[in-house]
Amino acid sequence: MFTGYLIRLDDIAENMDWNMMERASNLFDKFRIKPVLGVIPNNKDPELLNYPTHEKNFWDQVRNWEKKGWKIAMHGNKHVYDKFCKKNDYLGLGGNSEFCDHSFEEQYKRLKEGLNKFEKENIKIKTFFAPNHTFDNNTILALKKNGINEIIDGYGLMPYEENGIKFIPQLFYKLHEMPFGVQTFQIHLNYFKKNDFEKFEKFIESNSKKIISYDKAISKITNNLPHKLIRVFLKKSLQLKRLFW
Repeated sequence: MFTGYLIRLDDIAENMDWNMMERASNLFDKFRIKPVLGVIPNNKDPELLNYPTHEKNFWDQVRNWEKKGWKIAMHGNKHVYDKFCKKNDYLGLGGNSEFCDHSFEEQYKRLKEGLNKFEKENIKIKTFFAPNHTFDNNTILALKKNGINEIIDGYGLMPYEENGIKFIPQLFYKLHEMPFGVQTFQIHLNYFKKNDFEKFEKFIESNSKKIISYDKAISKITNNLPHKLIRVFLKKSLQLKRLFW
């Protein structure tokens, strides 16, 4: 059975831990890995703004990553939480949100603002994932209205399609080896310490042949009944205990 791991880096912005990013970039180049980078187009997150800026132009760097075949995804717009969802978001997890519980018009406006920034920087966006995993049906509608129908998030052991959106599941915050299936691992380099990177490096070295590109992952969409039942089970489990965080 097929096993594939997709590496997703969250909170890529002008302000971040650039030393850790350089180490990760060298590791990816060594093993020819093409990660997904969740870029915040108009970062206003106070916590992230405390990190240093890159010595070179940030958007030149993003374009260079894209030229290497790394997937650039839209990770919110400003990455600022102004709502708290009480498990009425799409994934049923609840929590702070930039999108959930806002009107369709407001969410469309926020997404359009972010996409306009990418367009200005000549970067084509096809996929999205929301800060803190919180989005709702209005987000889905606003994304589709903006021409985006792919999300890196959700439940399951394989990518799937639901409500006109292609989802690549993201169950795990930490790295896990799996016997089969396609999973996205959510990595926050800003929070990495020396031992965290060492564990990350060992995982990459041991599993480099199983780490796949975004295009490979999205091509594995599976919507058969057994996988639908697995998604229901995983959703209930996560809603009860958030077992995989």
